[in-house]
Amino acid sequence: MRVDAAELEIFKNLFHSVAEEMGAALRRSAFSPNIKERRDYSCAVFDGRGRVVAMGDHMPVHLGSMPMSVAAAIQALSLAPGDIAMLNDPYAGGTHLPDITLVAPVFAGAGSGPNSVVRQTSLNNPSPYPRPLGGEGGAQAPGEGASWPIFYVANRAHHSDIGGAQPASMGLSEEIYQEGLRIPPVALVRGSRMQRDVLALVLQNVRTPREREGDLTAQVAACRLGERRLQELAAKYGVRKVAFYLEALDRYSALLMRAALRRIPDGVYVAEDALDDDGFSARPVRLRVAIHIKRGQAEVDFAGSSPACRGGVNAVLAITTSAVFYVFRCLLGEDVPASAGLMSPITVRAPEGSVVNAQPPAAVAAGNVETSQRIVDVLLKALAKALPDRIPAASSGTMNNVSFGNAGAPHREREGPFAYYETIAGGMGARPTLDGLSGVHTHMTNSLNTPIEALESAYPVRVRRYSLRRGSGGAGKFRGGDGIVREIEFLTDVRGSILSDRRRFPPYGLKGGKPGAAGRNTLILPSLPGRRRRTLTLPSKATFEAPRGSILRVETPGGGGWGKAKKKLEVRGRESEDKRG
Repeated sequence: MRVDAAELEIFKNLFHSVAEEMGAALRRSAFSPNIKERRDYSCAVFDGRGRVVAMGDHMPVHLGSMPMSVAAAIQALSLAPGDIAMLNDPYAGGTHLPDITLVAPVFAGAGSGPNSVVRQTSLNNPSPYPRPLGGEGGAQAPGEGASWPIFYVANRAHHSDIGGAQPASMGLSEEIYQEGLRIPPVALVRGSRMQRDVLALVLQNVRTPREREGDLTAQVAACRLGERRLQELAAKYGVRKVAFYLEALDRYSALLMRAALRRIPDGVYVAEDALDDDGFSARPVRLRVAIHIKRGQAEVDFAGSSPACRGGVNAVLAITTSAVFYVFRCLLGEDVPASAGLMSPITVRAPEGSVVNAQPPAAVAAGNVETSQRIVDVLLKALAKALPDRIPAASSGTMNNVSFGNAGAPHREREGPFAYYETIAGGMGARPTLDGLSGVHTHMTNSLNTPIEALESAYPVRVRRYSLRRGSGGAGKFRGGDGIVREIEFLTDVRGSILSDRRRFPPYGLKGGKPGAAGRNTLILPSLPGRRRRTLTLPSKATFEAPRGSILRVETPGGGGWGKAKKKLEVRGRESEDKRG
């Protein structure tokens, strides 16, 4: 077979549409505002070897790391038709514990055309992952008539609580065991039947079991939809042709990335940046990168970055790889297939035991949301030396994570605990030709805000203020976008936490542009008999107890400016001109 350019484009869009439709189904059927309103989820399609083929336009921090979770599931389990694996272990390709990933194999059905069953030896590149043989629901051994999946589908969704010490599972922690339930690859569904014992184990360890069950079943439904669509695709075109274009898309994306890397001058580009702290110590957490570009290849080396920290800002290798994938993907056009081939010319080196390649049992809750953003910042800072007219200034550089809940107090009509989590947008960095956007989620996050109406109807809170933080963007030839001010009043006693950054080190400007304004967190406590309201400044990472009537104010950073601002010309009056002449 030969590659037809038109068919290549058709298959690229077919695979992408499956991931997008999975996401739409997950959003519509989810229970929690975090998924159905904020859209904190991602979906992707993988080939029979576990290589990513297509990604939905969802969360970059999820998508770039998801291939490692799929690989872990394939390695640990023998997945037969109808099975679905579940995991959230950051040390098995996950991100942080609230992000639960489901992985389902897709087998071609009997009616999928003349080449409907793909056996292990039918492809030029058989699966590289060892598969358990036999056992309940397991696939047969090679040579016994076993068939292998032609695809895998996967989705990842952030659950508003996965147990642990703090409501919403996003508080300060010193080891991963404090952050919630850690799930290795296990079978949630076997032969299309839910494994009730596995589900019960999860639901017994979370504060909001009904909501968790609803979101998990929505994820199952999204997997089933993706499975059906891919089987229909195989039935229409035949497995042989589908497999051919899977390989063609992989080679094509690698070719495009190599071409993009050749447009970067050969050399070594070094940059450093830092997180404010790890939540326990005031010491900054340094990130250092050296990007080696040579003849269409890139080596990204994080040697010199801080060792793993006591607090939860540690990032696992999957997160670091995801950030690298995102940054280099941004160098390409939107029409490039987001497949595994994009990483073929790129090597990532991250010292084991460092903050960008943490090892168990290091805490990692903020590594996914905060350190991922700083990795992007330091990578772009380095690339700005190579491509000064293409790289924007730093965006807000933080996801401004806010979470809170109660400990079993009554909540409106129902009894029981509640848990809520959200991220708050900031300012985008100015671009070489345009101002930055204001009040948007940038880089590794691609979520929306929770609408005020949805937040107030679901939780005992009142949103007192939600506005742009005027003037917080950095000045320059092109100005950085402004951040946001969000004030939430608690109508019941809550325990909460905030994981944020860029409170000490503001987002940098480029080419003479000024930095954006640093963020600020404030807790305003209610007045008591004989005592006025008290205002407490919270550090970038903190847990807090807030009695009823307290107000949490989060002021997010603005983006950095790009280029030197033009000086205003002084216009002298006629009288001055007369005196001079």
